Amino acid sequence: MHASPTFTFALALGIGVACQLVARHLRLPSIVLLLATGVLVGPDGWGWIDPQTLGQEGLFGLVSLAVAIILFEGGLNLDLSALRRAAEPVRRLVTSGAAITTIGGAIAAHYFMGWGDLRLALLFGTLVIVTGPTVIRPLLRNVPLRPRLATVLEAEGLLIDPVGAIVAGVALQLIVLDPDLEPLTSGAVGLAARTAFGALAGLGFGLALVGLLRIPRAVPSGLENLVALGGALVAFEVCEALLTESGILAVTVAGVVVGNMERQVARELGEFQEHLTVGLIGLLFVLLAADVRIADVLGLGIPGLLTVGTLALVVRPLNVWICTLGSDLSWREKAFLGWVGPRGVVAAAIASLAAGFLEEEGFADADAIRALVFLTIAVTVILQGGTAPLVARLLRVRAPGRENLVVLGAEELAFAFVEALGVSKENVLFADSNPLHCRAAETRGYRVVWGNALQERTIGRMRLERAWAVVGVTPNNEVNHHFAGEAMAGYGVPASYAAIGRGSSEVATRIVQKQKGRVLFDGPKDVERWNVRFRHDDAQVVELEYMAPSDETAPEAAARDKNPDPYLILAMKRAGQVEPMFEERPVEEGDIALVALYAPDRAQALEQLAARGFWPAIARDDEGNTNSG
Repeated sequence: MHASPTFTFALALGIGVACQLVARHLRLPSIVLLLATGVLVGPDGWGWIDPQTLGQEGLFGLVSLAVAIILFEGGLNLDLSALRRAAEPVRRLVTSGAAITTIGGAIAAHYFMGWGDLRLALLFGTLVIVTGPTVIRPLLRNVPLRPRLATVLEAEGLLIDPVGAIVAGVALQLIVLDPDLEPLTSGAVGLAARTAFGALAGLGFGLALVGLLRIPRAVPSGLENLVALGGALVAFEVCEALLTESGILAVTVAGVVVGNMERQVARELGEFQEHLTVGLIGLLFVLLAADVRIADVLGLGIPGLLTVGTLALVVRPLNVWICTLGSDLSWREKAFLGWVGPRGVVAAAIASLAAGFLEEEGFADADAIRALVFLTIAVTVILQGGTAPLVARLLRVRAPGRENLVVLGAEELAFAFVEALGVSKENVLFADSNPLHCRAAETRGYRVVWGNALQERTIGRMRLERAWAVVGVTPNNEVNHHFAGEAMAGYGVPASYAAIGRGSSEVATRIVQKQKGRVLFDGPKDVERWNVRFRHDDAQVVELEYMAPSDETAPEAAARDKNPDPYLILAMKRAGQVEPMFEERPVEEGDIALVALYAPDRAQALEQLAARGFWPAIARDDEGNTNSG
């Protein structure tokens, strides 16, 4: 079947998106399906997709621009403050660990593959630096690890992605493509020149974009994403035209600048860029896998497997051992960290770009290095990623169970709710899209995740697989019940609670109940109003004991309880156990309610609560007798 370039592009994109959907439903790393499907629909399989119909330059240009967008999006989400706060092992893995992987990979390729040209072996070492965050996140979702270990693993994958891409790109230019450069511009001088130019260009573009976005009405509402995307691609191509291999660093630095100077804008840009990135990842893997000849992979034979085996079973553990010396990680955690090191999309994309460059320069082993990188991806994803649950169980590094409470909305009412429950701060995680709210939670000593709670990346950082309950307590009904529903359906969280405002409460309540969730508190409440009350110290939390009202007073109580705003029941205590209060929760004689009272209307609140059977707690002695005093 003869296919046009547009047909190849459209079909690859469609198949890539379909694979992402199937992988999401099956909770599998999407790379596994993308690689297998790419080979299946490629020239060595059904022949539906032939990347060569795009032409060498067309394929090279498409991959280059896609990588630029992926790295720009990665830069937007690279939090410099988080990097500064990262544990010492993470910093070592991203810096010295990258060097160890490069050297170890180069030695393995040189020895087993018989590559006499050390430049080619060293290039392979740089191509396999990244550990593949697109694989790490699904792995962490399916394998609940101890918090410290999970943090190190995820932070390494997130931070080393742009680092590996930059090092590999610069190495390609310096080690392979410019062997005849004068000494003045070769080696470290050439690396420094490209690094400095890319960094300065990216800094300049990032600052220009931030300045443009800060000017009122300079960019019409809704066009910020297009301006950022178009600018990033222009910056990439301009830098590449002026100095090759500087564009990768430029777009990454630009993304970091925008992401850390304009957090609110970066969040909105990140949502759009993430959706685009997911599509591009699917497109790239299908095209790149289809472009790899099975004969080239099989031709690697035993030397190829020995190279990949050395990288995974020797270099990775050695890397982790050196980088975690002196850390508080246990030997079990170090062993698991040394076992898990799957490679991802950036390695595949840069390898294909490198192969294209090598072919143009007449290197005979261009196809071999691309096939070796793809073999590395396949083996590490299937071997390390597939056996991670078993290894975690054998090493006993799995989290002890569902012990976390995840609260969406880091404001005053949420803080009061958590304090009423008496949950240890170590077992509470707040999530919010407002940086000021996140800072307030951190000041109180809580763990925090910043970002859009309906975004896959943000949800992945919440460790919902370790949550015994999730609570949505933002002023937005839809966000609360969508988040609660996703937690139960996608992560099997046993219990979910969603705060519902007084407006449209009937519709929102039905949605929550349909999702088998619970309406938080004793009914629909104005969350924002209670946030303000707690913020101004106009709300007080008291304990009230429930004593069932008589049948004669019940109708009167209902009549006098038309306006519940003077109070809000946060939690209920029974037999020493405190649980969240929710609408229609059965209440028994002797239950203790932790109630927030609006101070100016305290008398009215207590009157309404008394009509419902809640009275100031009665002091009792050890035998349960009432103390008359």
